[in-house]
Amino acid sequence: MIDVKLLQHLETYLTEQRKSTFLRVLSQRTKHFTVATEDVYQLHNTSAVIRSCDVFGVQEVNIIEEQNTKRIDREIAMGAQKWVDLNRYHSVKEAIQDLKAKGYQIVATTPHENDSLLEDFDVRKKSCFFFGREMSGLSQEVIDAADCFLKIPMVGFTESLNISVSAAIILQDVTTRLKRTEVAWQLSETEQLEKRLDWCKKTIKSYKQIIERFYQTQ
Repeated sequence: MIDVKLLQHLETYLTEQRKSTFLRVLSQRTKHFTVATEDVYQLHNTSAVIRSCDVFGVQEVNIIEEQNTKRIDREIAMGAQKWVDLNRYHSVKEAIQDLKAKGYQIVATTPHENDSLLEDFDVRKKSCFFFGREMSGLSQEVIDAADCFLKIPMVGFTESLNISVSAAIILQDVTTRLKRTEVAWQLSETEQLEKRLDWCKKTIKSYKQIIERFYQTQ
């Protein structure tokens, strides 16, 4: 349950521009799509994917670290990790079970399957896009669990793209098309209130002391 009075109090410490920016960004946020990265080795690739999710309004990123455990590269993500929610998993099995329980279809992004070209992908379905390791791609475990495969059309000699580039291309396309549908893709009112409170806490200095003083006067 969100304490709306606390939220309103915290927002008095924000500039009007920052408050309006929060509202504008939140109006374009979605959990209809999410992204999962599987044991990505290069730190900057995961960080760049997080940045793309922020840019295209995808609120959650799922990071599977079964083999590679890495901190997020703050310079590459450019602060995006403050605004995007990160879910961390220690195994592919754990991640897939959780995502399916949340209603996501598992979409394996791979240039080696022809199940669906990007332009033909049904954006109305709640989907998690899986991206694999730089050299070997997605594991067989993800391939076996996938509900569908997604392929970016390519016409050159190169058969694959860097995962951060692939993520950006896919997210730009599917989020743009999603907003043209009748799907209720935006965050719920409660989710938006939760994020406003969370972002206030991440923005305001000494917010803990401010909260303590607020409750002392109630």
